Formats: sequence, C-alpha cells, structure tokens
Amino acid sequence: MDNITKKLMQRSESTRKDTIGRAISMTALILIAIVVVSIFVFVLSRGLSTFYKDGVNVKDFLFGTTWNPSVTDPATKKPYIGALPMILGSFLVTFLAAIVATPFAIGTALFMTEIAQKRGAKIMQPIVELLVGIPSVVYGFIGLTVVVPVIRTIAGGSGFGILSGTIVLFVMILPTITSMTVDTLKSVPRHYRESALAIGATRWQMIYKVVLRAATPGILTAIVFGMARAFGEALAVQMVIGNAALMPHSLTTPASTLTSVLTMGIGNTVMGSLQNDVLWTLAMILLIMSLVFNLIVRAIGRRGAMK
Repeated sequence: MDNITKKLMQRSESTRKDTIGRAISMTALILIAIVVVSIFVFVLSRGLSTFYKDGVNVKDFLFGTTWNPSVTDPATKKPYIGALPMILGSFLVTFLAAIVATPFAIGTALFMTEIAQKRGAKIMQPIVELLVGIPSVVYGFIGLTVVVPVIRTIAGGSGFGILSGTIVLFVMILPTITSMTVDTLKSVPRHYRESALAIGATRWQMIYKVVLRAATPGILTAIVFGMARAFGEALAVQMVIGNAALMPHSLTTPASTLTSVLTMGIGNTVMGSLQNDVLWTLAMILLIMSLVFNLIVRAIGRRGAMK
C-alpha cells in the first residue's frame, strides 16, 4: 500500500512539473508572439504614415529617382523622395554577393564533407567560425582601407560603389552559406553515396549527381539566408558603397542602400516630420523583405520535404 501511495505521489509531482513547464513554455511563446506583432504593427504604422499622413504618392516613392526629403520641387511642390536608387542598390549588392559567394561556399562545404572530411573540418571549420565572429565594423574598415583603394587603382574613380559593397558582403555571407551547406550535405543519407558508388559512379559523379541534388533544397535555403543577411547589413556597406542616393549606372560609381540611408539619416530628423516618416518607410520595406526571405525559406523547405 505504501508503494502504491508513493508511486501516486511521484506521478502527481511529475504531472505538476509538466504543467508548470508547459505554462512557462506557453508564456514565453506568447511573449515572443506579442513582441514580433508589436514590432510589425509599430513599423508598419510609422512607415505607412508617409502615405496617409503626409500625402506622398506610393508610385512617386517607389519609382522616383531623386532622394532629398528636405528639398521641395519648385514645379510640383513635392519633396524629392524617390527611393528607387536605394532599393536598386540594396538588391544589386545582395544578388551580386550571393552569386559570388555561392560557388565558394559550396566548394568549401564539399571539401569539408566529401573530399577531405577530417582534414577539411580541422582546417576550415575554425576559419568559418572566425569569419562569423568578426564584427561588421571590422569588415567595413578592411573594405575601406583595402578594397576601396584596390578598386580605385584597377577601375578608376573613387573606389566606392556597388562593386566594393559586393566584395565586402561576399566575405560576410560566405560563412553563413558555408556552414548551412555543410549541415545540409551531412544530412544526406550515407546509403545514397554507397548506392551510387555500387553501381559504378565515380566519386565526382556521386557528388554531382547524387549528393548535391539531394541537398539542393537545403543549399537554396542557405543561399536565401545569406541574401537576407546581406540585404539587412548596414554598417559595413555604408563604409564602402559611397552613400550617394543616385541611380547606380555602373558597379564602380558611388551608390547607396536602404540600410545606409537609414543609418545616416535616422538620427538627424525630427520625430513626426516628413524626413523622419520616409525613413520609417524605408525601414518598413526592409521589414517586408525580411518577411519575404523567410517565406521563401519556408517554401523551399516544404518543397524539399515533399520531394
């Protein structure tokens, strides 16, 4: 009888602890949801105020090519708030950095997982981790003192521009794509490799036709995460891109991104003014693009799971 009572008490205590654990977990989940929703509501309310409070035309904002919110056009009596140069600049440096970084990341990941597993992991893993831990300002300073002068010497001009920003972002997103690609390649079942080799495939055929194809959804997810990292980078890009709110006519002329304009202007405006509202609209575009990148990642994940 005593043993039965003791077991009942232990079960009751275990049930109570489970209830407390579930309550703590649910509370944390609700708090996180509230914080995320609050951020979205706040940024959207401030960003949309440019259109419903200040009367700015959405088309003029998204497709205008002149950015100077403090100056009004004498003919139309409207401020110069065309955000197209910054939007194009952000997309250009993001896509170019991803295009350059992807082959290096996949090659490094294959070396670490398929070609020289022990030596590759021993040598490359610390390097990748070191690149992840370097602060953005250090990347920007190196780009300012090394990349910009090299571009100036080779291509002429000031050296600031899309090309310099692409090189800096390429180095910054390389460890992100590499580490995620390594995890993806390691998750490919071993019997895939063994089956390919058993039917006469060479190691390179096995890697190209079996491993990489099986890991394609994960690799695409890694690329999208790297692009999201590049799209939201502010300080490093600001130091090398030139910060000129002009349409990018070439890769070596000064340009700007959404983040560079935000970091330069957000502390120099009055809350509630048009100049401040348009900066919040740029922040809203960044937030929406972050959501789009996450939706793309989820879509790729679902497609990979279905396959």
